[in-house]
Formats: sequence, structure tokens, C-alpha cells
Amino acid sequence: MSFTWTPHRFSGGALALDIANSVILRHDDERRIDRFEAAGQMDSFPKAAANFCAERALFGDILPVKRENRTDFIALRELIDRYFRARVLGEATDLLLADLLAALAGVLKRASSDGLDAAAVHSTLRLIAMPDPERMKICRNCGWLFIDRSKNKSRAWCDMAVCGNRAKASRHYRRKKEETAP
Repeated sequence: MSFTWTPHRFSGGALALDIANSVILRHDDERRIDRFEAAGQMDSFPKAAANFCAERALFGDILPVKRENRTDFIALRELIDRYFRARVLGEATDLLLADLLAALAGVLKRASSDGLDAAAVHSTLRLIAMPDPERMKICRNCGWLFIDRSKNKSRAWCDMAVCGNRAKASRHYRRKKEETAP
């Protein structure tokens, strides 16, 4: 399967969240797609992140994860998702945080300083320390993690142009269908 990294794929608001969101339909076992499993996608992600990621100015040009570090990087991605999803839901535990911190330390020890894995570690640490953690949310449409940067903290979708439109179109379709039902 072939993918293109588009701006929508970087709607998390932080590199670590964009990495976690590289799994599409994460909680639907039948339709789940791990974009990093597709040939060349993990290698092309850093260049796309340099163009589209909200934190691109912090990291500049990022190199792909070294082949020998990819298994640990994928494990880190899963811990990032698990921890921040639990935090949004109010279910984060000290043990889960400790597991994430241990994984961050392990990945950072083996990563090259300009690698995607090192950038992911730094982005994750910034998210752990973010001053207003209530701004992190889960998209009501696709389930991706994102940072709500709206003034009144009312954003419900990772990307209005994609998920917001889909949700609104679905709601409109249901209303129209109910109006025409006998």
C-alpha cells in the first residue's frame, strides 16, 4: 500500500503525537493500518515532518531512524500513544509514566542526535511537561491525539478540513434521512 504524507497527517500539534497517529484506526483491528509498516514510509516521514509538523522549527532537518533502532522506536510510539491517551482520559498512572520515561531514556541512548527517534524523545518530554495538559484531546472522528490550540479550548477534531467535515456531513446526512423517513 502506498501513502503520501500530507499536512492532515501532521495535525497532532506535536511531533510525538504525529508519530503516535501514524497508526490509522488504531482501535479497529479489522481496518487498522500502521503506516510505518508500508515500505519506505518510516524513511519518508522525517522529510514530511520537516515540512508539515507543528514543531518543525524546533527540530529542523531530521534523519530517519536507524534500521537497528526501529523496533525500539515502534515500541516507544506505542507507549507514547498509550500514556497520552490515558492522560486525556484521566487514567494515567505513575507506572505508565515510569514505563514511558524508561523507554525514552533507552531510545535516546541509542539514537543519533539528529534522528527522528531523538526528536520524538524531546517532543514527548515537552508534552509531559506541557503547562496546560487539558489541551490534549482525542479526535471524536478518527481517534487521533491532538493539541487543542483554540482560544476557548473547544476544538473537537484533529483537523477541521478532514475529520470536522466528515462529522458535520454525517450529522447532516442523518438529519436529512430522519426528515424524509415516513
